[in-house]
Amino acid sequence: MKWFFHIGRYYIMMSRVFSKPEKWSIYRKQFVKEIDNLGLGSLGIVVIISIFMGAVITIQSAFGFESPWIPLYAVGVASRDSIVLEFSPTIVSLILAGKVGSSIASEIGTMRVTEQIDALEIMGINSKAYLILPKIAAAVFINPFLIVISMFLALLGGLTAGLMTGAVTSYEFIYGIQYDFRPFNVTYALIKTLFFAFIITSVSAYHGYYTQGGALEVGKSSTNAVVYSSIVILLFNFILTQILLS
Repeated sequence: MKWFFHIGRYYIMMSRVFSKPEKWSIYRKQFVKEIDNLGLGSLGIVVIISIFMGAVITIQSAFGFESPWIPLYAVGVASRDSIVLEFSPTIVSLILAGKVGSSIASEIGTMRVTEQIDALEIMGINSKAYLILPKIAAAVFINPFLIVISMFLALLGGLTAGLMTGAVTSYEFIYGIQYDFRPFNVTYALIKTLFFAFIITSVSAYHGYYTQGGALEVGKSSTNAVVYSSIVILLFNFILTQILLS
């Protein structure tokens, strides 16, 4: 029954989050601030992970395609599809759930236990909308750009690793990337990214907003935010894949 309680409270919270803001100018400032915090602040880890994971995917693909009957450009095809369909939208989003989700939960949770949220409510401010809506809007806006950058860098890392190890030539790898390319795969990845961005921010904000106790409970809320965000991302990854690709 606890699940139903949390799901119901989550939906009640979201109905308040998307209510009419008191002052649009304040929300615009918060939106720009959150783009910097949640999006640009995550760029470094996205760059590093994408380059090295792209390299690993390419080397593993080349290792698996040792048969002379399989053309060398299949390494580029396999790397492209792995990166575009699953690695960049899903794995990077799970990593962002760890970084961004824990940050959101700890920030809002600290505000809850130090009674800053109570102060906002006393001043007549819709604390749910003021604290959570700019984060959701910023993540939904900036995360697709991060995922596109991740795709590009992962493919670049794969090409570099293929050349350095001699596993594939640049011509074969680039030809493989272009071979039978389906633009809808990128659309599919970006649709997933939008859902994942919403899940990361809203679920993490939920756990932070309803934190009770002190510093220890803030840490627990941060952990729960990462765990439940990751679970919901994996669930929606399966659902969206069934809907969009079946």
